[in-house]
Amino acid sequence: MPNHQVLVTLSREPIAEKLIFSLKDQALKFGISLHSIGGQAGNGTYYIERFESNAHLDTTQREQLRTITANFNTDLCFLKPDLIAQDIRVLAMDMDSTLINIECIDEIADFTGKKSAVAEITEATMRGEIKDFKESLRRRVALLEGVHADALDSVYRERLRSNPGAVELLAGANERGIYTLLVSGGFTFFTEKLREQLGFKQTQANTLEIIDGKLTGRVLGDIVDGVAKAAHLDAVCARLGCTKANSITMGDGANDLIMMNGSGISIAYQAKPLVKEKADAAFDRVGLDAALLLIS
Repeated sequence: MPNHQVLVTLSREPIAEKLIFSLKDQALKFGISLHSIGGQAGNGTYYIERFESNAHLDTTQREQLRTITANFNTDLCFLKPDLIAQDIRVLAMDMDSTLINIECIDEIADFTGKKSAVAEITEATMRGEIKDFKESLRRRVALLEGVHADALDSVYRERLRSNPGAVELLAGANERGIYTLLVSGGFTFFTEKLREQLGFKQTQANTLEIIDGKLTGRVLGDIVDGVAKAAHLDAVCARLGCTKANSITMGDGANDLIMMNGSGISIAYQAKPLVKEKADAAFDRVGLDAALLLIS
């Protein structure tokens, strides 16, 4: 396989010549040259420009280049040299803080006055400081005991919003015949509503136990953690007769990394530093639908 990478700049504004010069200049300091591919293009929402490197960029070098693009309000992606856009068959994505603007469990906890306690555990888990996601989820869900089930609907109606570009991403993926999978460590109450709203082909998440109209503080069945997310993606790929290399994966937390590792394009959306460092693409300024430009 070639040793070079394809770099992609994505921005909501025209990409400045000064940014391109700064990128190429910094790369030369690494002993690497960048060559423009096809010039700047746009789709009415985003501007994109591609570059080919003559050598592999390591993690430190990539982060230095991302720091430069950030100064120009631009995101930077590193695509595999052998990626064939037409071979992408699956889009698999996380829900909380990736597809949507909230962590649902934190908002449910707000109805018990325990939002800060739950959010603290959530944050530590997403940063990778709490390694056992299953135990983390059980601890957080236990704090929801006694919450009326109506709170779930209130969270969905009053607080949950799709992140920018979500509608366009799903519409574009479905139009291209890409299989869309929403795989979440969150809850089926929300993933099912989003499946109906946005048109996901499949959703996988955790089921909250409800008895007499109230949450018991327990989860039913096996917990969907990072390993399970990856397994659901692998199962979809096997069913479609492809591999994980034929997928785009999107997430924001440490428990998404197993699913993202080895995919055709891994995208960290508004993600924790650890996730951005390991992902091919880091979307901090563009919307979710910018992913479609990476396979156009």
